[in-house]
Amino acid sequence: MNTKTTLKGVPVSQRLYSLDALRGFDMFWIMGAGGVLSNLAKITGSPFWEGFATQMTHPVWNGFHMYDLIFPLFLFMAGVSTPFSIDSQKAKGKSREQLLLRVVKRGLILVLLGIIYNNGLKLTPLESIRFPSVLGRIGIAYMFANIIYLYARKTFQYIWFIGILIGYWLLLKFTSAPGFPMGDLTMEGNFASYIDSIIIPGKLHKGIHDPEGLMATIPAISTGLLGIFTGNLLRDKKFTPTRKALLMAIVGVILLGLAQLWSLDFPINKNLWTSSFVFHVGGISLLFMSFFYYVIDVLGYKKWAFFFKVIGMNSILIYISGLFINWTYTTNGFFAWLGQLVGEPYNVVVLGICAIFVKWIFLYLLYKKKMFLRV
Repeated sequence: MNTKTTLKGVPVSQRLYSLDALRGFDMFWIMGAGGVLSNLAKITGSPFWEGFATQMTHPVWNGFHMYDLIFPLFLFMAGVSTPFSIDSQKAKGKSREQLLLRVVKRGLILVLLGIIYNNGLKLTPLESIRFPSVLGRIGIAYMFANIIYLYARKTFQYIWFIGILIGYWLLLKFTSAPGFPMGDLTMEGNFASYIDSIIIPGKLHKGIHDPEGLMATIPAISTGLLGIFTGNLLRDKKFTPTRKALLMAIVGVILLGLAQLWSLDFPINKNLWTSSFVFHVGGISLLFMSFFYYVIDVLGYKKWAFFFKVIGMNSILIYISGLFINWTYTTNGFFAWLGQLVGEPYNVVVLGICAIFVKWIFLYLLYKKKMFLRV
């Protein structure tokens, strides 16, 4: 099937196993693992589980919890796959103009899917529609990062990466919303949220601010570019696989250090996708990529990662699946008896685990049929 968004067979052997596994690990927490930890914390009151549960939430404004990593890690991995995808298309004779059209179409489809994910398939007044979305930001940032990759030489790709981050920092440092002091970075006073409130139609997620707003999508392009740089490294034949894993880890640690330094003036903030946030999540993403790549693709330990690979091969599908599948109803249909057997309060934990299992079986059946949602 060759429609814009298709379920079609993809040769599994041609894909980087560690990348699919890491993508699946990322989506695993959205599939319900985070909710299981939160329920365990509520039931037990244990500081151990409460610590994990806290990491499965977003800070109110500044700061970082591990749940903040899920979104940028996915965008980073979209960037990692870019050199593999685009260069393979070039090898098949695709022109740069054809690849540009393909990239733009993918980006716009993701924006459309994001709007549907937010609002459902129903007629809604314009003022009630939320246009910004996770998928929308991924689509726009992916699109522009890929355009830079297509048209800029490597040196200029790095210039774009740094230039975007410095430019965004200076923009927010020397501006503010009307009535607030220059450089105000509060939700009410920052310039990015103010511009979003003027130019974005419909409603913003938090009234005066949207965490997936348009202005904060600009630095997200650098997150995609960092993934592209990583993909270039993974394809580079000058380095041994072990050296590649080591380089990713070293750069990851360096970025984490730079993020802490930059955060002294430009706080780590997912809502604004600050430049220090890009460095921080970029560093962690590189460390995860290094670990998964070394263990899976270099050392060859793949069996443990199969669970995550099944998820990663259909990551967008499982993300939007709640729009057309009532997972609670489905899980109860198979496992309500088990929840009754366990009884309160742990029945919610058991049913949460069962929900993950049901979703995974669904993805596994698609995997066996080689059916994958590709945008």
